[in-house]
Amino acid sequence: MSLLKSIKNNIPNAITCLNLLSGSLACICASHGSEHINGDPASIAYYQLAFIMIAAAAVFDFFDGFVARLLGAVSSIGKELDSLSDCVSFGLAPAMIVYFMARELYPSSWVAYCALLVAVFGAVRLARFNTDDSQATSFVGLPIPANAIFWIGFCDYFYTLEPTAAGEYIILAAVALLSYAMVSRLRMFSLKFKSYGLHGNVHRYLLIVGTVVAVVLLGVKGLAVSIMLYFLLVLLFARHEKGEVLNNI
Repeated sequence: MSLLKSIKNNIPNAITCLNLLSGSLACICASHGSEHINGDPASIAYYQLAFIMIAAAAVFDFFDGFVARLLGAVSSIGKELDSLSDCVSFGLAPAMIVYFMARELYPSSWVAYCALLVAVFGAVRLARFNTDDSQATSFVGLPIPANAIFWIGFCDYFYTLEPTAAGEYIILAAVALLSYAMVSRLRMFSLKFKSYGLHGNVHRYLLIVGTVVAVVLLGVKGLAVSIMLYFLLVLLFARHEKGEVLNNI
């Protein structure tokens, strides 16, 4: 293999490694919680920097596959490296943000350790995805990047609250629900468009518009709302599609 061909084939893997690096930096930033950069109250908090690192990981996660297809450099190694990177960036990193947030807000509570379930179930989700050929155009269970998006919005909201007795149980319930959602058999639509007309894409456009509105009105917190909207649309349109099938029998 020539040097140039070797470099070309490894460009997508290099981008994937940037995904992994971003996720690793998010874990480090999460450990500092609500401390501000250099102790300056005017700067962003470390947990917010962790959000930015996860967002950067998502960008790299998109472009590694895009570049691989563009260069004709799709490989089995690249696929495995992508999943390992996603496990850190969208599984472990959100889990660390939730863990350190819960430790900071509720120092004597055991609930913080439950946040690690997010990483465990995220890994199971990725393993299932890699061995299931039926998830090319839709997903079985909540995709792990959507899991990370929810926790960014959720933690941004919780960091602004005063700790209450109910708060730790809300965190526990959210961890349990999101962890289960990732490994559930619920069929969830993807944002891949076969065409851009309304027919067959109403739920996708509703999710996109709803996400934009939620973020404009609520800021980062709106990301958690967008994932709740995602679940609602999945349930509504799954019922609608089931009804159409029964009517055609």
